[in-house]
Amino acid sequence: MKHFVFTAVAAFAAGPLAAGELASGEEIKAAISGNTVQGDMSNGTAYTEFYDTDGTILGAEYTGEWRVSDDQMCFDYGEGENCWSVALDGENVSWMNGDTADGTGTILEGNPNEY
Repeated sequence: MKHFVFTAVAAFAAGPLAAGELASGEEIKAAISGNTVQGDMSNGTAYTEFYDTDGTILGAEYTGEWRVSDDQMCFDYGEGENCWSVALDGENVSWMNGDTADGTGTILEGNPNEY
């Protein structure tokens, strides 16, 4: 996900509002912390990232940092922090920019890829 980096997300084609309600900060932490999200961004870029409980993002060949602030999930891959609202529907997650989804994914328990 480093090269899909959230700074470029605004340039991607946006999808319609995904199913699921926008999550609170506590709901985001409960769903994401200690788990992996695997999915695709709206430009077709695939990603798989483990969100460690210490705030570290681990990908196949990169790292970053994540945190929750004001009911948004914030990502920093060393190029500055960007934050998105999160829609949750069971194991499905959508990275929301207003009322459009810039990407979607599935929450996988733990770190199945052993990043």
